[in-house]
Amino acid sequence: QVQLVESGGGLVQAGGSLQLSCTASGGSFSSSAVAWFRQAPGKEREFVAVTSGITDNTAYGDSVHGRFAISRDNAKNTVSLRMSNLTPADTAVYFCAARTAGVANIDPKVYDYWGQGTQVTVSS
Repeated sequence: QVQLVESGGGLVQAGGSLQLSCTASGGSFSSSAVAWFRQAPGKEREFVAVTSGITDNTAYGDSVHGRFAISRDNAKNTVSLRMSNLTPADTAVYFCAARTAGVANIDPKVYDYWGQGTQVTVSS
């Protein structure tokens, strides 16, 4: 059973940067699609970024495109999310998710494994 653990969340001022990490245990996700989602209070879970397990393809949500970058280190079983130029609108709990299939997908319903989430708070 794959377990995902997120880390790197915290409090940052607007305009600042943070890097989140998602580390897998109990199995490898080197061939899995891995995505980040976020959920703010009272809002639905939102797609943030995804990296394919088959190709080098990545994709980003419209609200983060150009500011966030997803990357993976298969040797360390880790996927990272570098977040720059943060705004208060980025405040949310960020979740890492992995699916057995390698094809990237933005639909949270197709992901098999989820982390517990890490809080990101951006102050104005």
